[in-house]
Amino acid sequence: MKCEVYRSNRKAGTYLFVANADGVGNLPDELQARLGPLEWVMALDLAERKTLAATRSATVIDSIESQGFFLQLPPGEENDSC
Repeated sequence: MKCEVYRSNRKAGTYLFVANADGVGNLPDELQARLGPLEWVMALDLAERKTLAATRSATVIDSIESQGFFLQLPPGEENDSC
């Protein structure tokens, strides 16, 4: 699965993974408000990797397929926005 990775300019260390750039526009309003402006970081093929810096590729794929996105928070923060 190919995806796009964005960085939150409001919440340091927070990254958003979506299937494509259109996915950013389909985020829940509350999540968009919390993240603030997003900065494109890179395109990534999750099928080519088993693990990423903070999680397994399979976890990211499952989340994108079920919710439309995967939210990676800095270590020690709970994911209460999804």
